Amino acid sequence: MAIYLGIDGGGTKTAVSVGDESCVLGRGVSGGSNVVRLGEEKALASLREAVLSACEAANVKPDQVVRTCMGVAGASVPEFRMSLQRLISSIVPGEVQVMGDNVIAMEAAFDAGPGVIVISGTGSICFGRNERGETARAGGWGHAISDEGSGHWIGKQAVIAAMRAHDRGRETRLMQDILRGWGIATMQDLVRVANGTPPPDFSKLFPLVAEAAEAEDAVAGEVLKRAGSELGELALIVISRLWNENEPAKVAMVGGAFANSRHVRDAFAWQILHARRNAEVNLSVVEPVAGALALARKNGK
Repeated sequence: MAIYLGIDGGGTKTAVSVGDESCVLGRGVSGGSNVVRLGEEKALASLREAVLSACEAANVKPDQVVRTCMGVAGASVPEFRMSLQRLISSIVPGEVQVMGDNVIAMEAAFDAGPGVIVISGTGSICFGRNERGETARAGGWGHAISDEGSGHWIGKQAVIAAMRAHDRGRETRLMQDILRGWGIATMQDLVRVANGTPPPDFSKLFPLVAEAAEAEDAVAGEVLKRAGSELGELALIVISRLWNENEPAKVAMVGGAFANSRHVRDAFAWQILHARRNAEVNLSVVEPVAGALALARKNGK
């Protein structure tokens, strides 16, 4: 029985699925495995943990894997791709393919068909493909100039919004959650950390922003709604490039910001459907690792 491995390697989370020709046999999860963001040592540790966990759940040995497909942001950079191939090959045998996270997400959402995916994890990007095979993308140009609606963007905007509320004499739960999330006690500490070099990991604040919004903190809720709107705008850009105004387009959501915030999901869907009433937005969040496993199977046939 041939055993295949699919990997979704994010900046903060690595998801692995082990399967045979037709079934998922086991899953594993660990920390991030983006080499550029974390370095080879941390990426290897996360990959090994998730792969071994998935193989144990599947009751198979790592050396039974015949083909692995990994999706990760930045895979178009040859040095980055080769580094990950080498790391994976030190864990499992067989052919290893590393491709963009957009590729495995498209596979999970639409198989080989047309559609638009918007990914919002640590970073964000939108990618689409129409019935003629034409493709387009929007966003995903890095934290400094892009990645709107991503975990990083949400964390940074939450700090900005909490500070603005403080300036207005309005105390929020969000401010207290940010201080707790960064392990600091005072506003002075917040200013120092937020403006530090290197900058802090703003994406780590996202879960706290989502919790504050669920607890009806209005400032946190507004940040998440703006994130959903920004992600919806990315989708609309790609839709307008690939489909005429009256043509329907299917849209899917991918990533932790969607999975963990109804505020983001609702604002995202509203932004798209308000502008393109014939669009079809899948309200279930897609798991890209399923696409990675499917491509590991397909690419061997």
